[in-house]
Amino acid sequence: MSPYTTIAVIAGYIFLLYLVSYFSSRRADADAFYLAGRRAPWLLVSYGMIGVSISGITFISVPGEVQNTGFTYFQLVIGYALGLALMALILLPLFFKWRVVSIYSYLEGRFGKLTHKTGAAFFLLAHMLGASFRLYLMAYVLQLIVFDQLGIPFALTVFLTIILIWLYTHKGGIQTIIFTDVLQTTFLLLAAIVTIWVIAHSLGLSLGELHQQVSESGYTQMFDWDWNSPNNAVKLILTGMLLTFVNNGLDQAIMQKHLACANVRDAQKNVFTLSFVLLFVNLLFLFLGAALVFYAQSKQIELPEASDQLYPFLASTELGSLAAFTFIIGIAAAAYSSADSSLTGLTTAFCVDFLGYQQDREDNPQVRKLVHLGFSLLIFLFILAFRYLNDQSVVSAFIKISGYAYGPLLGLFLFGVSSRRSVRDRWAVIICLLAPVMAYIITVNSSRWFGYAFNYETIVINGLLTFLGLFLLSTKVKKSTA
Repeated sequence: MSPYTTIAVIAGYIFLLYLVSYFSSRRADADAFYLAGRRAPWLLVSYGMIGVSISGITFISVPGEVQNTGFTYFQLVIGYALGLALMALILLPLFFKWRVVSIYSYLEGRFGKLTHKTGAAFFLLAHMLGASFRLYLMAYVLQLIVFDQLGIPFALTVFLTIILIWLYTHKGGIQTIIFTDVLQTTFLLLAAIVTIWVIAHSLGLSLGELHQQVSESGYTQMFDWDWNSPNNAVKLILTGMLLTFVNNGLDQAIMQKHLACANVRDAQKNVFTLSFVLLFVNLLFLFLGAALVFYAQSKQIELPEASDQLYPFLASTELGSLAAFTFIIGIAAAAYSSADSSLTGLTTAFCVDFLGYQQDREDNPQVRKLVHLGFSLLIFLFILAFRYLNDQSVVSAFIKISGYAYGPLLGLFLFGVSSRRSVRDRWAVIICLLAPVMAYIITVNSSRWFGYAFNYETIVINGLLTFLGLFLLSTKVKKSTA
């Protein structure tokens, strides 16, 4: 596809998003922006959440990782499903009981105002990093296959992308996003399915024959039981479970959609359905990655050095116009489905947790829109920084940094839910700030101190340090004698 055709395809896709945004936000108020009036159909939310869970990381990095680690990523996915189930059983009843708009409001009732603000601040930092990773990947791919040819600088590509997202989300918020997610999930799945079909057709194979050939290629090894391996099954399943419990259950941008359901039972049905379907969706993308590698070897095509370039390179240069067309739509859907949720979640957390909207004061739409714009510009700066600092695959960097950013939230919520002991507000804040530093020191020196190098387990260490610190500085709550 020519650069101009690609731009036309993306423009058409964005036009569809704006149509959905227009019809879904015509009567949007503050309640619609934050929680869609708590009337969102659970099945609609569940289907749309598939696209959010896939994101650009799954769409680009996961197929590319197959050539490095086979199907071992699926071990993380098993953990994801378990983490979603835990979230549905533990956190959803708690948040619906408290009728929260921002989930970090729970921390104020449990620990105090300083802890509430600290938890919200950790989310803002962690989610801006996550949103930046996802959008960076989409902008990186578009730059590689389109905008470099037109002489458009990377910074301008990113800026235009973010502004377009801001324009269709700043009014309708979560009410708009629930509907755009459905559109985006459909295009994401369609892109993977069409690409697999094109590969089979190009090789003169049926889908069944392609499956057999890929299975015999050696790229489909799923489980690694070597304890010293960074891809060990037990460690990755545990890491995936904790990451999902934190990245979904303690993430305002994600939980905001579940809380938009009418009641806790509908929200739980939504999450359980999502956890089951994600197993098959991730298998689809892993199979896509193996099929891409198999195709390249069969055609004696030299693979790009960076694994993240595998899918973009083959789709845009080797597989024909149909694969290129669906890939462009898919990468746009992956980026927009995660970025629009991120901007709404960040805006909600700041407006509710720091400005007191929906709690202590009436919502101000003009200020809310400015906050929305402010986070858009911050993500723009984060992406530019990541462009020049990152030297590893996006999926690997995202998992590692998430462990440092989300660990204190994991420790806070686990302690708050599992214990009735009391911790002074200011001590809880100090522990949350110290735990990531200590986790970093332990991780960096783990090979020398323990003869074993920690990798993705950082979130476990970070969360446990936070939990342990809270427990050591806690006191029993005195029983009332009244």
